[in-house]
Amino acid sequence: MAIRNIRYNEDPILRKKCKEVKIIDDKIRQILDDMLETLQETENGAAIAANQVGILKRLVVIDYEDYHFKLVNPVILESDGTQKCNEACLSFPNRCVKTIRPQKVTVQALNEYGEKITITGEDILAQCFCHELEHLEGEVFLDKAIAEVEIQE
Repeated sequence: MAIRNIRYNEDPILRKKCKEVKIIDDKIRQILDDMLETLQETENGAAIAANQVGILKRLVVIDYEDYHFKLVNPVILESDGTQKCNEACLSFPNRCVKTIRPQKVTVQALNEYGEKITITGEDILAQCFCHELEHLEGEVFLDKAIAEVEIQE
C-alpha cells in the first residue's frame, strides 16, 4: 500500500468526470488499498474519491466509524428526506459549508471483488455517499453550499 497525494482546491482533475471501471483486477484493488491508506493517514477524513488522488476512475473508499466500504462504479439508486449538513472536504482544507442533502440514500456498486452490493445509508453516511459520488461527476461540495460555516480553531 502507498499513500497518494491528495489534490487540492483548484486542481483541474477535481472537475473532471471519472470513467467507469471495466475490469476489477489487482491494479484496481491496489488503488483502493492506497486510497484507504491515504484516507486513514489524513486527519478528519471519512471518505475519498479516486480523482482526489489524481485517478479518473469511478472508485470511492469510505472509512468512518463503523462504515468501511470500497466501492467500484457506485450509483445512487434512490434517496429520501432532507437534512441540513455541515460539510467539509479533504481537497478543500479549512473550508466548511452548510448543504442540504438527502437524509437516506441507497447506493449500488461493485465491491473490490466485482460482486454487486447495495447499501442504504442514513444521516452522515447518506451525506458521505452524495459527497463522494458527486466527486466522481467532477462536482465538489462547494457547488451545493447554501452558506459558509466558520471553522472553530
